[in-house]
Amino acid sequence: MPAIVIIGAQWGDEGKGKATDLLGSRIDYVVKFNGGNNAGHTVVIGSEKYALHLLPSGILTEGVTPIISNGVVIDPEVLFEELDALIARGVDVSKLLVSANAHIITNYHRTLDKVTERFLGKRQIGTTGRGIGPAYADKINRVGIRVQDLFDENILRQKVEGALDQKNHLLVKVYNRRAIEVEEIVTELLSYADRLRPMVTDTGLLLNRALDDGQIVLFEGGQATMLDVDHGTYPFVTSSNSTSGGAATGSGVAPNRLERIIGIVKAYTTRVGAGPFPTELHDESGEFLRSHGFEFGTTTGRPRRCGWYDAPIARYTARVNGVTDFVLTKLDVLTGLATIPVCVAYDVDGVRFDEMPVSQSDFHHAVPIYEEFPGWTEDITDARTFEDLPKNAQDYVLAIEKMSGARMSAIGVGPGRDEIIVRHDLVD
Repeated sequence: MPAIVIIGAQWGDEGKGKATDLLGSRIDYVVKFNGGNNAGHTVVIGSEKYALHLLPSGILTEGVTPIISNGVVIDPEVLFEELDALIARGVDVSKLLVSANAHIITNYHRTLDKVTERFLGKRQIGTTGRGIGPAYADKINRVGIRVQDLFDENILRQKVEGALDQKNHLLVKVYNRRAIEVEEIVTELLSYADRLRPMVTDTGLLLNRALDDGQIVLFEGGQATMLDVDHGTYPFVTSSNSTSGGAATGSGVAPNRLERIIGIVKAYTTRVGAGPFPTELHDESGEFLRSHGFEFGTTTGRPRRCGWYDAPIARYTARVNGVTDFVLTKLDVLTGLATIPVCVAYDVDGVRFDEMPVSQSDFHHAVPIYEEFPGWTEDITDARTFEDLPKNAQDYVLAIEKMSGARMSAIGVGPGRDEIIVRHDLVD
């Protein structure tokens, strides 16, 4: 059975958890393959709302095995806090599995993340300060701590000593902070070992065997395409590959097994943190989207920057990921608008760009070229078929589908798990 990948096709917060939940009863494994607790999914089940950060949203679906694979960086304290919060609400978390090769976020990663961001001043990236970037930097520099290291105290101590030998010089001599003691880090990390040990396995082997046996595996990307370290709006990006290719390197499952690529897009666009955002609104329209869409970060609580739908971005993300299907979320947020602009191209110093400019400077200066569509006033939250939507809402969806490079297979019309229209099956 081929694997399915769900990725964000804008700058994040598109509603990937909702799409995962839509597929939940039909899948066997849900895999978080990149990022850490720097992003979040909000999943609404009945009257209950769950905010997940490090855990894959499949942990809320009965019968699904949730996996944190090797491409993720894990803060053990956050992991156990999230698990305990779910246990307190009666959620069974006993099936969670963790890759032995996933890297660990330590206290010195969090410290470095915060002090270096402050040091940048007006050139700040807008990180969450949770140590994600420094942990990935250590991974690439080959001085990282992996989950399996927590079960060998001698190896763990050697690795922490090696990492802090350089970092303490930086903290003390550049940032005027106190040095971090090796024993402090080792003691903390060892305290997590006993609880973590039963969860740890060779997740790559497990997932390949599951696919060989005809089971359905869903790969759930953190962050989004436009925040991918290679393909996003660099340097205002995350520190991992949040595109569909990251599902292969981040899990140990070969690319030729990733057959269905589902991109999640909002009916408008949002972004958190610094960086270019051509359709961003600084007027009452932006506030309308923010307030009606409840656009505040799941992880940080920060107000999200809001703008109109950007078709060139959708085409770009469809191409980079090989998107086979889009899931369009939050169409209901647009209800009540007289007209709805859609960015169809950019103007850069008098030159029209129908696709995303390759030059970062050009993209920073891109001015959106809009096409306007008539809005609707009817409540669409009860719509369960495409034909239930008002004609103007149908026309809007069909128009952006034609512009975006892949079919709109599902449409979210409200925050609940059942408030969605399925036009095309996302599994078969």
